Amino acid sequence: MSDTPMPVGANGQTAAPPRSVFITGANGFIGRALMARYQALGAEVRGMDLHADPARNVVAGDLTQPSRWADHAKGCELFINTAAVVSLAAPWKLYREVSVRGVRNCIDAAVAGGAQRFVQLSSIAALGWDYATQADETSDVVIGTQYRYGVAKGASEHVVLAAHAAGEIDCTIIRPGDVYGPGSRAWLSEPLKMAKSGALVLPDGGKGIFTPVFIDDLLDGIMLASGLEQGRGQIFILSGGEPLSCMEFFSNHWRWAGRQGQPHTLPLGIATLVTRLLWGFNRLLQRPNEITPDAMYMFARKADVSIAKAQRLLGYQPKVSIAEGLQRSEDWLRGTGQID
Repeated sequence: MSDTPMPVGANGQTAAPPRSVFITGANGFIGRALMARYQALGAEVRGMDLHADPARNVVAGDLTQPSRWADHAKGCELFINTAAVVSLAAPWKLYREVSVRGVRNCIDAAVAGGAQRFVQLSSIAALGWDYATQADETSDVVIGTQYRYGVAKGASEHVVLAAHAAGEIDCTIIRPGDVYGPGSRAWLSEPLKMAKSGALVLPDGGKGIFTPVFIDDLLDGIMLASGLEQGRGQIFILSGGEPLSCMEFFSNHWRWAGRQGQPHTLPLGIATLVTRLLWGFNRLLQRPNEITPDAMYMFARKADVSIAKAQRLLGYQPKVSIAEGLQRSEDWLRGTGQID
């Protein structure tokens, strides 16, 4: 093993580094960062994603066809599923195939491969957007026909918790906040493109609550939850502990794009109506587009989320302030030529 240490919780909590790790979604923002972190510890790390990357020991596959990649996971003691339908506009059939049946396929592959712990990356989206007070792991998950990404994440959690309750494998569920930092497409590159085009619009004056967590802090939390006994059978919300308004967060993108003032806003009702019409038009033209009513609901969240459980059981303590995280993000955007 490497001399690179495992993260240590605020009360001294730490776990032995795993000898081997398998990560789905290994080419994604979180999956790639996890692979690098575990490799730095000296662990054998393998992965799967839609496109192979032999140099990083990543094979091609998807959650719906485990026969293509399950053998690659054999012998790994820790199995982490970060793969998902990362969309607010996908059809229900795809969410069901990936977030329910696909997650079950991952559990089967983990059990067959001899893994000791299965970790599912969910999202605070599972809580919906209309919680009026600080939400925690005991809060309701969202159900219904709207906010489909969150509904799908809640359904994936059910599959994992059922496997844990049945004694198939020890499971842990992570609900990250809004994960950002160098390499983030969802919360850095894509909003920046929208700001440059003038299409970045926030509902209700941008008063919705944004719950950022810097990628390095998220990795610390995942590794603590994945390795500690206290993580068995548990759900953990991991955010940065510094909520701010969507207007405060995305005004940075507006500034990076060279624009004066702040992003445009619309009342939530009008914003959802406009995006519903745009979404329907784009679907008619078979043109992929993430400008949906669900995106407006996501930017209209009414409250923060609590990380008290992760702090108590894992000693989780975010180290990167929002100011530092945004500066690192800006440096990365400049370094990659996305801003001047």
